[in-house]
Amino acid sequence: RHCTDVICCVIFIVVILGYIALGVVAWVHGDPRKVIYPTDSYGQFCGQKNTLNKNKTILFYFNILKCASPVVLINLQCPTTQLCVSKCPDRFATYIDVQASYRYRPDQWNYFRQFCKPGFNNPRKSVAQVLRDEDCPSMIIPSRPFLKRCFPDFSTKNGVLTVANRTTFKDGRGKTRNVTDLREAANGINNVLDARSVGMKIFEDYAISWYWILIGLFIAMMLSLLFLVLLRFTAGVLFWIFIFGVIGIIGYGIWHCYWEYDHLKGIPGSDLTVYDIGFQTDFKVYLQLRQTWLAFMIILCGVEVIIILMLIFLRNRIRIAIALLKEGSRAIGYIMSTLFYPIVTFLLIAICISYWAVTAVFLATSGEPVYKVMANQTLCKYANLTCDPETFNTTNVTKLCPGAQCTFAFYGGESLYHKYIFIFQLANAFVFLWLVNFAIALGQCTLAGAFASYYWAYRKPADIPLWPLFSSFGRAIRYHTGSLAFGALILAIVQLIRVILEYLDHKLKGTQNSFTRFLLCCLKCCFWCLEKFLKFINRNAYIMIAIYGKNFCTSAKEAFFLLMRNVVRVAVLDKVTDFLLFLGKILVAGGVGVLAFFFFTQRIPVFAQEVPMLNYYWVPLLTVIIGSYLVAHGFFSVYAMCVDTLFLCFCEDLERNDGSTAKPYFMSASLHRILGKKKLSPKK
Repeated sequence: RHCTDVICCVIFIVVILGYIALGVVAWVHGDPRKVIYPTDSYGQFCGQKNTLNKNKTILFYFNILKCASPVVLINLQCPTTQLCVSKCPDRFATYIDVQASYRYRPDQWNYFRQFCKPGFNNPRKSVAQVLRDEDCPSMIIPSRPFLKRCFPDFSTKNGVLTVANRTTFKDGRGKTRNVTDLREAANGINNVLDARSVGMKIFEDYAISWYWILIGLFIAMMLSLLFLVLLRFTAGVLFWIFIFGVIGIIGYGIWHCYWEYDHLKGIPGSDLTVYDIGFQTDFKVYLQLRQTWLAFMIILCGVEVIIILMLIFLRNRIRIAIALLKEGSRAIGYIMSTLFYPIVTFLLIAICISYWAVTAVFLATSGEPVYKVMANQTLCKYANLTCDPETFNTTNVTKLCPGAQCTFAFYGGESLYHKYIFIFQLANAFVFLWLVNFAIALGQCTLAGAFASYYWAYRKPADIPLWPLFSSFGRAIRYHTGSLAFGALILAIVQLIRVILEYLDHKLKGTQNSFTRFLLCCLKCCFWCLEKFLKFINRNAYIMIAIYGKNFCTSAKEAFFLLMRNVVRVAVLDKVTDFLLFLGKILVAGGVGVLAFFFFTQRIPVFAQEVPMLNYYWVPLLTVIIGSYLVAHGFFSVYAMCVDTLFLCFCEDLERNDGSTAKPYFMSASLHRILGKKKLSPKK
């Protein structure tokens, strides 16, 4: 063997080093606190330690009516002053009322003042000036913290929306407002609060049932292993039972159609044709016609004949497919370590996902605070322009636009780094896709090498090399990193294009241009098909790389033409394998799911006292079912890779050898018998 696709290997290593450098730069400039902590109008974090806001963890909006929706509050900047507070208001009050009574009720002023700008303590300042300068809110209403922000404390009383049992409130500007003015925000908040309550209950269920969930997944693992071992003996039986079952069901359908056709004979109106009655929304009308049942019978007869003919002409290929399935079970029995290799792939992908997610967060939060002029006057020419809060009061903006303020707007920047953050995010996504596909390719090549060493062992298991899985992994890393990276690169490019097309489709959903939507739909369909085709080619190319050690393009070409020369065998084997593995997944997930259902619903008397008290028993139940399916999928993916590898080896064996002493077959005796070849030459 020698190193293959060296140039791609070098590029891959350079890209990984660049990816690490991108992560370091993002970590230096980024600040995830911008995601964790809300930010006030001065760009300061609420609740940040070692700051004046360390005890003020909640964000308060001076006029929440300007924000309209909680989505705007969370994702965008609301056009009102935002202040960090230690707690949300718990009463109705207006600045006008507090100012009028502060002399004889100073406690009201002291309470209201904590929602004003820090340091403001001048209740004698006129109301107009206070509201113009936004020193204090015009009103406060009973609120509760949600997502570290103060939202009105909505509730319903006799079907009427209220805040603290009131349906109206003063807005502090001389008007009485109805609570329904906040209905849009209320609906969104209540929905999210309900979801949060359900989420907390689900978390509690996981906290007290995780032990039993792990037991269920362990049972699924053991059932998956048992199913793979039993396939050596039951693959043919399961397949033929299914096939004859389908033939029997279709046969019954033919008989039933004939019975209905004969039963309707002589009934008035039954001899009408479909053309005579035209289109009817009630399908039962068509079932009263003899012609309908005759058509059904003809269709079912056609299907029955096609299935029987396929079984007659493809019987030998079906026997080969079943023999390969049994051989795959036998191979896994000799190399049991391959069943646990998906854990390695899972860990590699988990590392890639974690690195991508952390880097994306740091890139998204790597901007500097940007301040903009917020003016009450709509005609102010300085509105929404950037400003410097330290020098803002020395400019003439406040003179030309009375009440204008330099407030925090968002995080961004004008430097070269900040201008290309979007490009960096695309690069982050692209390299992530490349690395994930490389991890999958490494797993496929490693497993293919291990199973190929089994097939090409003349005396099984005596000639199987020691530690075949570890040896195959070492060969793949040492010699074929470039080839695996090349295949992963092609797939990553197609997947990135698909992501961009999905993004464009999402952005253009509101447009009325039907041609654009049609073009996008066609492109998405074409690239989906291309991705599926590339995955098929890559998978078989990695098998050929593991067998012969050639570069990616050569291996892909040889694998493709080898499969085309055996296209019927490929189709039969693929469908037989898919059916048996799907049946296995359903049996494992369904069996464990039924057992979990009886357990969590306390229907197993022996374990009735051990069942934890749950809010929703379906939470651990669905987790066990989905987890069992994924566990079975992990084990069966190894089996599918084994069958595909043995099939390619089998096709190569047929083309390169003739069963003579000089060129003996390496296939098993059962495959020899099915093919009708000469007997195995004496083993030396």
